Amino acid sequence: MIDLRSDTVTRPTAGMLAAMASAETGDDVYGEDPTVNALEEQVADVLGHEAALFTVTGSMANVLGVSVWAAPGKEVLCEAEAHIVRAEQGAHAALNGVTTRTWSHPGGLVDLDAVGRMMVPDAGPYLVSTAAIAVENTHNFGGGSVQPLADLRALRALVSGTGVRLHLDGARLFNAQAATGVSVKEISAPFDTVSICLSKGLGAPVGSVLAGPADAIAEARLRRKRLGGGWRQAGVLAAAGRYALDHHVERLHEDHAHARLIAELVADADNAVVDPAGVETNIIVLNVGESAQRLVAEARAAGVLTGMVGPGLVRLITHLDVNTAQARKAGEILADLIRTP
Repeated sequence: MIDLRSDTVTRPTAGMLAAMASAETGDDVYGEDPTVNALEEQVADVLGHEAALFTVTGSMANVLGVSVWAAPGKEVLCEAEAHIVRAEQGAHAALNGVTTRTWSHPGGLVDLDAVGRMMVPDAGPYLVSTAAIAVENTHNFGGGSVQPLADLRALRALVSGTGVRLHLDGARLFNAQAATGVSVKEISAPFDTVSICLSKGLGAPVGSVLAGPADAIAEARLRRKRLGGGWRQAGVLAAAGRYALDHHVERLHEDHAHARLIAELVADADNAVVDPAGVETNIIVLNVGESAQRLVAEARAAGVLTGMVGPGLVRLITHLDVNTAQARKAGEILADLIRTP
């Protein structure tokens, strides 16, 4: 099977497994796991923030990142297809009493005019006050789109002096770096907190990291424990994350090339299904209408795993475990299925 359902399906490489097996460990709840501490320091440095916190998932990192800024009864603004409102099981409301309002924009991009109209930093006794704005980069359900750096800086300027905080869901932030050549530190600079995922394109088996000011990360550490997310000898997992950061960042452009290859092959069959020029990173969304369920089922039967992400939409994600030959084969299979009435 060529598994294109997600980049979360990657398996640890031999080098990563060796790093995990030799990791020095301790009890992280006591702050005594040297490998976890080293990972957190490394991520904080790479992203240009004071401190960082290792978490089991990106969803937990986002819940913590939003909750340190938004008290119960406050709101976070985000794009309508953002992961925090579509794919985190309503955790921000269910666990922390945070409400959401959304804007819609093609590709999930920041809409500065909409944000300016929606943002109410101090709504008084009748309306909900805006505490934070969350941005996703790259945007998953937007087809792996990259947020323009100028818009992120303009968003920072928009909230300056209002007390509204900015959280970056950077699950695939290193893909944005690979696509644009702009460093993750520069992309992160406008934001108060930033989450990155180690277990997607970077290929680690588990884990995400939340970075931000030291006091906010200290509060997030307490909240992580309250959620049952305290680690013990987590260095074996942190070692995988460190290996991923040291060895798998530079190769991300290969995943992007594989995604464009698949998109080009599919577009040759039907250019209304996907525009290869719009495939910026490692995510392809095929707009196949009523044939979506058929395409997913028939692709599986032919050896390619895909997934539906909305009515008529089929998503494919390239990753560490998909080579050029497999990407080409997957594209050819999908193109043949799309040509078939």
